Amino acid sequence: MNYALYISWNPDTIIFSIGPIAIRWYSTCWLIGLLLAYLIVKYLYRQQKLPDEKFEPLFLYCFIGILVGARLGHCLFYEPGYFLSSWTHFIEMLLPIRQDIYGHWHFTGYEGLASHGGTIGIILALLLYSKNLKVGMWTVLDTISISVPVTACFIRLGNLMNSEIIGKPTDVPWAFIFERIDMLPRHPGQLYEAIAYACFFFVLWYFYKKKPALVGTSFFFGLDIFLIFTFRFFIEYTKEVQESFEQGMLFDMGQILSIPFILIGGYFTYKGWKKVIEDKNTNK
Repeated sequence: MNYALYISWNPDTIIFSIGPIAIRWYSTCWLIGLLLAYLIVKYLYRQQKLPDEKFEPLFLYCFIGILVGARLGHCLFYEPGYFLSSWTHFIEMLLPIRQDIYGHWHFTGYEGLASHGGTIGIILALLLYSKNLKVGMWTVLDTISISVPVTACFIRLGNLMNSEIIGKPTDVPWAFIFERIDMLPRHPGQLYEAIAYACFFFVLWYFYKKKPALVGTSFFFGLDIFLIFTFRFFIEYTKEVQESFEQGMLFDMGQILSIPFILIGGYFTYKGWKKVIEDKNTNK
């Protein structure tokens, strides 16, 4: 095997440090993704003539919903045996700290976030936002859904910079050698997802520009989660299992958790599109 043909990958996870404070690629990618989503949604709110006072609290709802949902999703879906085994581990689930073997606590950041949990978290946060701010539920969900793939793209780029969620060994010419893991050429699964999510954003943007009346029908909400989780289901075949309990399973945990989202997404995509067609026929 000619390893010179492949891409050797071992970037530093830290961009730069200021004293004890380290600026990491992963958190920076998260922030860039959230910032771009913020700007996109702000533009869409203005297009829909929604007042600024309705928009301003939205970011906080989304940030908390994603973070809490993604963290709990990882802990409860992938490592419940650890995080629910003691009060110490339960605290580690809720706070970005971890106890070492000597009983000392250390700040670690949230090591482990799950996209399925983040999706559930942001949906619940947006439902709460819709109720408290008196904005139509489907208007909110559709509007946010247009921007979601941008954030998802940058999160996966963060995973790539961390050399995590790696792919299975392969001999494709674009394989990456994740030197921090081993010296085997592997599928860059994180890059596959990042590219796909960027493409999904442009698909959603195209539909928005062609048929802005689809906002508020559930179409964008449905199409967003249908595209993302259908792709997520199939891309799992190129990725290494993340937890040992997934070994030997017909479908891994990521695929199992994707199935309800695919079904829900397909239903609301059809429902939203059908509503616009029916309204069009009624107005003829």
